[in-house]
Amino acid sequence: MTDILKDIQKKLPKVINSANFEGANIVLYTNDLDFFRDNQGKIRELVNEFKKRIELRVDPSLLKTQEETEKIIKEIVPKEAEVTDILFDPQRSIVVIEAKRPGLVIGKSGLILKEIKDKTYWIPQIQRSPAIRSKITENIRAVLYQNNAARKRFLNSVGKKIYKEWNPEKIEEWIRVTFLGSGRQVGRSCILLQTPQTKVLLDCGIDVGGKGKDKFPYLDAPEFRLNELDAVILSHAHLDHSGLVPYLYKMGYQGPIYMTAPTRDLAALLALDFIGVAYKQATTPLFSSTDIKEMVKHSICLDYNEVTDIAPDMRITFYNAGHALGAAIVHINIGNGAHNLVYSGDIKFLKTRLLDRAVNIFPRLETMILEATYGGKENVLPSRKDAEDQLINEIKQTIEKKGKVLIPELGLGRAQETMLILEEAMRNDKLPRVPIYIDGMIWDINGIHTAYPDFLNSQVRRDIFQNKNPFVSDVFNRVGSSSERKLVIEGSPCVVLATSGMLVGGASVEYFRHFASSRNNKICFVCYQGSGSLGRQVQDGIKQVKMSVEGKEEIVDVNLAVITIDGLSAHAGRTELIDYTNKTQPRVMRIILNHGEQSRCLDIASTIYKLHHIETIVPRNLETIRLR
Repeated sequence: MTDILKDIQKKLPKVINSANFEGANIVLYTNDLDFFRDNQGKIRELVNEFKKRIELRVDPSLLKTQEETEKIIKEIVPKEAEVTDILFDPQRSIVVIEAKRPGLVIGKSGLILKEIKDKTYWIPQIQRSPAIRSKITENIRAVLYQNNAARKRFLNSVGKKIYKEWNPEKIEEWIRVTFLGSGRQVGRSCILLQTPQTKVLLDCGIDVGGKGKDKFPYLDAPEFRLNELDAVILSHAHLDHSGLVPYLYKMGYQGPIYMTAPTRDLAALLALDFIGVAYKQATTPLFSSTDIKEMVKHSICLDYNEVTDIAPDMRITFYNAGHALGAAIVHINIGNGAHNLVYSGDIKFLKTRLLDRAVNIFPRLETMILEATYGGKENVLPSRKDAEDQLINEIKQTIEKKGKVLIPELGLGRAQETMLILEEAMRNDKLPRVPIYIDGMIWDINGIHTAYPDFLNSQVRRDIFQNKNPFVSDVFNRVGSSSERKLVIEGSPCVVLATSGMLVGGASVEYFRHFASSRNNKICFVCYQGSGSLGRQVQDGIKQVKMSVEGKEEIVDVNLAVITIDGLSAHAGRTELIDYTNKTQPRVMRIILNHGEQSRCLDIASTIYKLHHIETIVPRNLETIRLR
């Protein structure tokens, strides 16, 4: 057994009074202020030798008081930076400075940050203030810092587990994956990755349109034992990937969950909304807000391209998936290179108005688990421009008939993409200036987008930085109450963007109930409609719908026009999926298709095999595949 902390301390002068872990990162504390200010490159030498992130901090007993530190920060940082909050994490010697213009807090070549560090001894970290206030982001930051002693102990325990049997030379005997969900279906993504040492869960979602037990992953499978789980990796926040994560903590899981920072905020928001929808439907929620807090407390957030160990024999890196804010393709290096697995989560291999396209170049690669939502022969999507033009024309035709347009939206990603399309169309007079109403949690998600502009593409990022934030354009009107919703329903021609995207709970169902009977109105589906969902039934042409209204059953006639615009999907279409397999480097040896209806998975698997003559597998739920 290697004691990495002792090995590191042996190589330093006797100035380190304690050392511990923050996840896979190593933190050294010193009482020597001169060594803290200038260690003459010794820490950098250790980083190069051990290939780990090592950080030097001052012992908490030597820190300036919080009052003194706040005063010094306000004196050093220019007012133009517009500092909005200063948060302290005294257990870890960290001060978080939230500002509207973070670059002015950092200073040229980091000089202002260095001055704060040298004068206060705190380690300054910078966060961007959201252009739209986000209560969920504020609450999450409060949760992370209000109980920082527990957070410090948790991160140290994760590190101890990672390095307990750390051995860079060890090669795994076997590696396998078991599909607890997403096998030949869209929904309940959940995959168990196992080695002799480690068990990791890739996503833990629900089937939004499913019924009964079929809604959830097979967590009762004999291979899965919660008390043996070492880590959870969350690719992105959509409920079909994240919806059951808080339930794991309710059932006693106390380990880490790895994701990007935007995914953490969004997953918490969607989980809270999931509870709210359950209460509206008079059902008992699967978990509570306390369980969501536990998820946040146990989160370890990574940026794209940041490498970290998550177990003695596993190292992960997140890459942009192009699908939604913070969505990640997960590269997993197992057994010091014995096998390299890429889990795609959900991807988009085209640049959109919101995001850059999915990354397709990795350091090493043997097996890929690839989504196949739109993998069928019929899923060749139209060009993005044609799809956007169709949406604008469909809206224009309806407004001319004095009708209303409902666009059921996934609040995360898909709604923001639609908003950018409509904002530009109205700005350029391609659409008449009718009200665009935003209902459901879309507005809160907009706020999270503005808190993490570095995850967006360069154009949107530039607009936000230059105070031309398209999400706060005056063409959008927020609907925040049932009385405001009633005014929209009874009012003049308009466009409504509302969650949920599949008409399963949420404000979109209420609008559909009122809009459905008029032939002048229109519903435009711009995202995938899960099997069994009300959205899929409407898409397939159902003419009457039974709906529960205040405990009473109501029959709703469906007379409005029903339009599907596949080209706006946040998922890769068939052509993109084939293009992705063609261009992924290095050449993959095996592709496992999941997250698609059976016919689509089998279809794209056959095509990829014929093109590349590599092994393609389409597992059913509960099947296990040995990777090595």
